[in-house]
Amino acid sequence: MQETIVAITTPPGMGAIAVLRLSGVTAFEVVDKVFVGKNKLLGQKGYTAHFGKIMDGKRMVDEVVVTLFKNPHSYTGEDVVEVSCHGSTFIQKELLHLFLRSGARMAKPGEFTLRAFVNGKMDLSQAEAVADLISSDDEASHQVALQHMRGGFSSELIELRTELINFASLIELELDFAEEDVEFANRDQLLTLLGKMDRALEKLVNSFDLGNVIKEGIPVAIVGAPNVGKSTLLNALLNEERAIVSDIAGTTRDTVEDEIHLGGLTFRFIDTAGIRETQDEIESIGIKRSLEKVDQSKVVLYLFDASEYNEEVKKNIDLLLERAVNKPVLIVANKSDKLKQPLDLSKAYDHFLPLSAKNKKGIEDLQNALLNLIETGALKSDETIVTNSRHYEALTKSLAAIHRIQEGVHQGISGDFMAQDIREALFHLGEITGEVTTDDLLGNIFQNFCIGK
Repeated sequence: MQETIVAITTPPGMGAIAVLRLSGVTAFEVVDKVFVGKNKLLGQKGYTAHFGKIMDGKRMVDEVVVTLFKNPHSYTGEDVVEVSCHGSTFIQKELLHLFLRSGARMAKPGEFTLRAFVNGKMDLSQAEAVADLISSDDEASHQVALQHMRGGFSSELIELRTELINFASLIELELDFAEEDVEFANRDQLLTLLGKMDRALEKLVNSFDLGNVIKEGIPVAIVGAPNVGKSTLLNALLNEERAIVSDIAGTTRDTVEDEIHLGGLTFRFIDTAGIRETQDEIESIGIKRSLEKVDQSKVVLYLFDASEYNEEVKKNIDLLLERAVNKPVLIVANKSDKLKQPLDLSKAYDHFLPLSAKNKKGIEDLQNALLNLIETGALKSDETIVTNSRHYEALTKSLAAIHRIQEGVHQGISGDFMAQDIREALFHLGEITGEVTTDDLLGNIFQNFCIGK
């Protein structure tokens, strides 16, 4: 029998209400020991709420609402009780201590979700999506986490894995009749399935780039010569005075980072130190870091003074385009409001935009341009997007095994070698959904959950 666990499930601190959750065979009994209401909780129906008092002997601790969930129709698959109390930190601690003295123990991080996984309420990828859903802070990460939690990713993998298992059983059967030299698994049908799996896994693996920026945010490096308005642009994008603005060149000595949400995505803007030749040791360190941020960014935004467009600026842009190969570079002409004739470099560069950061003219156009530079087709079409590095690694290993099987079929290798690669492909797919687990794997996943979930 598993012990009954308890935890405060609402964020730490004082609020209007707080919620404590208990799960386990004796959850109802533990709360009943200190709850005084119209009826005892034992014997009550699930999905019902009960008003009453929590008593510590003759002392009333608080008035509460107790909600009951009976197994197996609960989050964990066990009997679950949620106690809603007033949000005083003192009351929360008092109730927690009462439940611990009444027979429950403190839940470990992620233990409620771990029990949901163990009891078959969700698979491992869905359990991990719970943590992603809690930490999602924009529309895109919320959408992807919700799709995973509902089983969209799992069902895709389970279907592929089931089909491969059927072929694996036939290959294993061939090994039992090796002396008769018979084939139970049709090689043409196997190649068709492998081709289907190859395309599906390749698509999932390739989606990780998008998934990673959705989960972590899209880093955008703002670079350019000193005093062209990089800090002013960052402040205009954030709509606050985040970076120091000065007429003195080289004011920004280090990178300044902040983020905004655009079109459901999180963009992490990095205001870098101005890139120029300098004898200032501290500024030189900032410039070096600026170039590193260019390498780490997903998008580069090069800013220059529209009134000072010259050969040096052209040279700097060309050098930047060489360094930022395979990533979009948006060329932005700031202070365009000072020009009598508009500067149009759209034919010279793939992505060009004039604006005035100080007057906040063209900021919306810049935001739209940034969104257009990020390929979000898979997100818009609700396709499965991989955001978890553990899943990415398992998919990559499974795909490599699928390629070896394909090569083996074409070369006519024996069934025993083919069976080994099939087992490996199945193993790595099973790692994602939890058909294959170890205590170390589960411990590593759930230790990063918040307590109470």
